[in-house]
Amino acid sequence: MNAELKDVKKVIPITPVASEAEPELVSLYAAHEKIYPRSVTGVFTNWRWIMVWVTQIIFYGLPWVEWGQRQAVLFDLEVRRFYIFGLVLYPQDFIYLTGMLIISALSLFLFTAVAGRLWCGYACPQTVYTEIFLWIEKLTEGDRSARMRRDGGAMTAEKFGRKTAKHLIWLLFGLWTGFTFVGYFTPIQTMVSQVSTLDFGPWETFWVLFYGFATYGNAGFMREQVCKHMCPYARFQSVMFDKDTLIVTYDAERGEPRGARSKKADPTKLNLGACVDCSLCVQVCPTGIDIRNGLQYECIGCGACADVCDTVMDKVGYPRGLVKYSTENAMTNKWTQKQTLRHVFRPRILVYTSILMVIVLATLVSLATRTPFKVDVVRDRGVMARIVEAGKTENVYRLQVMNATETDQRYRFSVAGLPGLVLTSEDTVSVRSTEARTVPMRVQLPFEGAPGGSHEIQIVIESLDSPGKLVEKTTFLVPKQ
Repeated sequence: MNAELKDVKKVIPITPVASEAEPELVSLYAAHEKIYPRSVTGVFTNWRWIMVWVTQIIFYGLPWVEWGQRQAVLFDLEVRRFYIFGLVLYPQDFIYLTGMLIISALSLFLFTAVAGRLWCGYACPQTVYTEIFLWIEKLTEGDRSARMRRDGGAMTAEKFGRKTAKHLIWLLFGLWTGFTFVGYFTPIQTMVSQVSTLDFGPWETFWVLFYGFATYGNAGFMREQVCKHMCPYARFQSVMFDKDTLIVTYDAERGEPRGARSKKADPTKLNLGACVDCSLCVQVCPTGIDIRNGLQYECIGCGACADVCDTVMDKVGYPRGLVKYSTENAMTNKWTQKQTLRHVFRPRILVYTSILMVIVLATLVSLATRTPFKVDVVRDRGVMARIVEAGKTENVYRLQVMNATETDQRYRFSVAGLPGLVLTSEDTVSVRSTEARTVPMRVQLPFEGAPGGSHEIQIVIESLDSPGKLVEKTTFLVPKQ
């Protein structure tokens, strides 16, 4: 038996156990590759530059506009006054800021539902300043091919000089932007007089440098990375799209199969679509995507690819519109432009528009009809209620009267709510323009004019120099016997 086992061991070969494979490290980090957007001309590019001019004329010019004896638009945080032309707002007018934020949000939803990322492509500060910085880069370093060639070559005196000039202009432009931004919160004329002596306050200095270098970094270096990785709007934009939203679209049915060909060649004989596969749509894209791969979250809807594609179609003699603003339903059903626009203005858009118009109208009406002064009534905590001569009960209040006009005003006070209630302090006060003044008020009630406890009364404030009347409610305390 032992001999047989020995023979079996000799016959059956022993297969070695395979060793476990060595683990392979896969890096999830992809190094950033610089994008060199190609210059392009066309309808959408023209609109983008129009928006650049409009937004920047407003931003840089508005702080220099005078309104009477002050800056037209000034958010003076130190004295807690917001001046917007003839409008003076106090912290108590916070409701109007809420209204503006709601209007902005609804406008964003409306524009996105209608035509995708219009804000991103045409008016977003990141897009606007990137366009400006790219223009400066082209001015100092040349067009796309020249910039790529220089960046790929060795450092030369010419390359160093051009890049130094570019960064110097970028820095000056960024600091100018930061200076203008701070000019909305500190009178810009005052800041100009402080430039020669560098007599800025610590907060002004911080925000000029912070906003300036943020502009320099975001528009000069980060560019599309802000849109792709930092901006939350790119992540949730898809929930506001539907099949009738206008977006930049590639007509794959018409364009495929793509391929190069001569201008005189017949694409039908070559079994080719309209796309000549020139890759110019990728070269002009500020985020470096290929629109032919379909809608992607990186697409900011600027229409640069549509402009350059129309240029190529003109050169090869094909109809325009291979890349265009269209909707998913329009592409599927082959709608005309009129049919597409008719479906764009769908019930969802009408509801958004109606709600937006109601809120805008309500905000404007509220601003137009608001009382041009504010009053806060605070009980004097040191004297809740006391008995004075003739057994009268006296309560003391402190009224903070805020004049929201730009002229001096006089206000008259009166009280009501209990029989025999009288005002024993001064009933008229003057408040200078756009200032606030705290006024003590003493109110007395005859003996046995009301039972012990807390009673609601009204303090009436009326402007003597302009229309306006406020009634503030407060409590009058009567000591219990």
